[in-house]
Order: sequence, then C-alpha cells, then structure tokens
Amino acid sequence: MNYNYFIGIDVSKKTLDFAVVKMNETAFHMKVDNNLTGIQEFIKRIKKEKDFCFTTSMFCMEHTGIYNNHLLKFFQKQTTNVSLVAGIEIKQSSGLKRGKNDKVDAIRIAAYAYKNREDLKLWQPKREVVEELKHLAVLRSRLINVQKQLKTSLKESINYIEKKFQKQAEILCKSTINSVKKDIDKVNDKIQNVIKADEELNRLFNIITSVGGIGLVTATEVIITTNEFKDITCAKKFACYSGVAPFEHRSGTSIRGKNRVSQMGNKCVKTLLHMSALAAIVYNEELKNYYERKVKEGKNKMSIINAVRNKLIHRIFACVKQNREYQKNYSYSLV
Repeated sequence: MNYNYFIGIDVSKKTLDFAVVKMNETAFHMKVDNNLTGIQEFIKRIKKEKDFCFTTSMFCMEHTGIYNNHLLKFFQKQTTNVSLVAGIEIKQSSGLKRGKNDKVDAIRIAAYAYKNREDLKLWQPKREVVEELKHLAVLRSRLINVQKQLKTSLKESINYIEKKFQKQAEILCKSTINSVKKDIDKVNDKIQNVIKADEELNRLFNIITSVGGIGLVTATEVIITTNEFKDITCAKKFACYSGVAPFEHRSGTSIRGKNRVSQMGNKCVKTLLHMSALAAIVYNEELKNYYERKVKEGKNKMSIINAVRNKLIHRIFACVKQNREYQKNYSYSLV
C-alpha cells in the first residue's frame, strides 16, 4: 500500500512526540500530553494538511508497555495503520547516531517507518478477554516477585544474624507471605475462570496443556504472546521469539563457534519453557529417555534441555494447527 504520511511517535509516561514525515521530509513536529486530549489536539493539527487521510498514513511507535494504551485505544476506533516495533530494531537500523532527545527519536522512528514501509507489520488489537488474561499474568508475576523477595531475604539471613532476630523476622513476615500466597492462588483461579469462560481460549488451553510438561502458567503465556496463534503461527518463529532457536556462529576460517541461542528473545517465555522442559524430562517417559540417551552420548546438558524446549514448542504448534490434543502415538491420516 502507498502511504502519504509517516508519523513517528516517541512515547513516554507523560508526553507524546509526533514527527510527521511526507516524501521522506519532516513536515512538522508536535509534543502533546499522553492522554486523549493531547492525542485529539495532534489529530486536529494534522488534519489541516491538505491530503491527510488515516487510511493512507502510517503511525509507527516503539513497544512501551502500558504507556501506549491511550494511543492504541484511540487508533483502534479509527481506520488507522499502526505498527509497533521493538526499540532495538529501530536503533540498529539507524546506524551510528550522536545525540538523543524526544524530538530526534520521533523523527528517527518516522524515518524507520518510511525506509521499511514495504515490510512493516500492522498492529492488530487483541481481543478484550486476551488483554484481561495478559493483565492477570502480569499481576501474578508481580505477586510472585514480592513473595520471592521476602522468602529469599529471610533464607539468606539465617547464617548471618542471631537466631532470635531471625525468628522475629519470620514471625513478622509470616502473615504477609501467607497473604501474598492467597492472592497468587486467587489470580490463578481467576485466570482459569477467564479461560474456561471463553470457548476459543479453553480450546487452545486444553490443546497446549495436553503436551507433557506444559502447565497453566506456560500455556497462558503462550496464548498471550502469540495472540491466540494469530500473530505467530509458525513453531520456528516462536522458538526464535522465545530465544531457544540455535543460530550459527561462524565467520570465514578463523571464527567457528558452536551454534548458540540469541540473547534477544523473550526471557519470560524462555524461562517458562525451561521449567516446562525440566518437568518434561522428569515426568514424560519419552523425553526422559531422550535426555538420558543424549547425556550418555556426551552432549552438553543445557543443549539437550534446549532441544527439549524446541520439541515442546513444535508439539504445541503442530497440535494447534491440527486442532487436536497431543497423542504419543498419533498417526496422521491423509484425506
């Protein structure tokens, strides 16, 4: 599609910087408050441009979590082309740059959108129930971090403070730790209820958890990050996104390193897949035998676990694609 305008948006907690580019030239820059009033103020200004139209304009911004919400909710109500891009991708595409401020960042985002206009992936809003699931998953993660901080600090102080002070700290923190645990259980119950109440989510959840080693938390995160397998439909792409896909590390004749995974993957998903793989090699007989066989062959244990993570991903995507639960001895019939 041919776009007339490319609008780069630098998003911060309190403000939005809009850089409007037309034919690779900056038309104007505008800074507004990060709220609905500020967005409407900018829209009122850009509509003064003679040939401006939402359908022939591209709005581009970085992922900034909840700070994008006002913009995305506004654009969702319009027929608007929006692209959300990882900040590191924009940074690397800009080459060597000196200096940085909100205006310059907005211009660079607009320039990135213009340069990659043929390849930009348009943002598609998640269903409201998936957004709810996402917020619940984030809340659960925060509660677990609070619980971990309290328990870890108490555990680490055992050998370094007097027993009476240690006992006192445990007594004072006990009610807080128990309350946090109860809240985590409530969130888990809510997540399960949300999934069961939605036919599509329940279908996907049952398929994903049928794969040995995959539990509630991992299945929920897979559904959220793939947007119900709409944004990511390929197992290899999800493996790459999760940071478990090995890449070749070689250059000429002097550098011949082992294949290694990228550090730019989603570390939360990677951690969950790692825990699932550890569970799978304990409770899944097939994967347990696979792990033990590879260890006997002298393979690196972390490499084997990473291979198990990839196996879990491919099993999930294969089952979702075929709309069936995982079966150990599944026979694929050709129609």
